[in-house]
Amino acid sequence: MNIRPFLLSATLACAAFAGLAQATDTSATSDALPYQYGMPLHVAKVLSLTEPPTLECKVITADMKYIDNTGKPAQISYRKLSDACRQQN
Repeated sequence: MNIRPFLLSATLACAAFAGLAQATDTSATSDALPYQYGMPLHVAKVLSLTEPPTLECKVITADMKYIDNTGKPAQISYRKLSDACRQQN
């Protein structure tokens, strides 16, 4: 019995499954435009500020939904220190 074709098929199936899992991971994606230094925002009203919950002080990606000066809703993501950093000395 030749086991080599079975091992090759199993390896390829595992690699395809892992690639599919990474391609469909939507936990870190959003339709927010990433902020770049110096980018004009023209915010008329902030609707919400959201960030992932964490208990450790680290840099995270937060989102801001707002209404711009023309009255259109917009969303932007930016990097910041988590709120857990406020409780540390």
